[in-house]
Amino acid sequence: MIEIPVYNMDGSSGGTESIDPSVLGGHVRPKLLKQAVVMYQANRRQNTSATKSRGMVSGSTRKIYRQKGTGNARAGAIRTCVRRGGGVAFAKGKQNYTQDLPKKMRRLARNSAILAKLKSGDVAIVDGLKMDKPQTKAFAAMLSSLGVDRGCLVATKGEDRNVILSGRNLRRTEVRCVRNLNAYDVLRRNKFVMSMEAFRCLKNDPVRLRDEADG
Repeated sequence: MIEIPVYNMDGSSGGTESIDPSVLGGHVRPKLLKQAVVMYQANRRQNTSATKSRGMVSGSTRKIYRQKGTGNARAGAIRTCVRRGGGVAFAKGKQNYTQDLPKKMRRLARNSAILAKLKSGDVAIVDGLKMDKPQTKAFAAMLSSLGVDRGCLVATKGEDRNVILSGRNLRRTEVRCVRNLNAYDVLRRNKFVMSMEAFRCLKNDPVRLRDEADG
């Protein structure tokens, strides 16, 4: 069993919670984690870089001058790649970097990422994580009291609007619904913070948590 510290919103200790590693796959799978992170990063690429070939630039396709008798080197159309303003040889077009993983592999990678955070002691549970209204200052003070203000991922059970608005302007801080987590979200931040409700949702039924769409 892995013990996870529980805190109140003021940073005071609230005991511990335990979870069986077998619930999250039993052991960390580094190769699967790398494959998942590469997939999520590849799917974030914009694919906007491109160059024009000689068929894409404006200009006549007529031969500039006759082949022989001028004393000049042989030359073809003005759009050739050796002339200024011409097309690019072997022009690079828009490429598709999209990758995909089966749903079970994405789910296992997410659970493995959470398990890696648990084993490294970078997970904390906040009991009673709730904001009456959007308050960035109060949310930042809570993270500072927990010692996770240098970068963390905060997971809630549902789409809590006040919590999301309170944390969205903080640097290196992300707020996600526990059902929308993926391996990349978990690994890219130093600390992982869950509400008590999110932890129970993860502990009781980690398999049926809905995976975030690829992108």
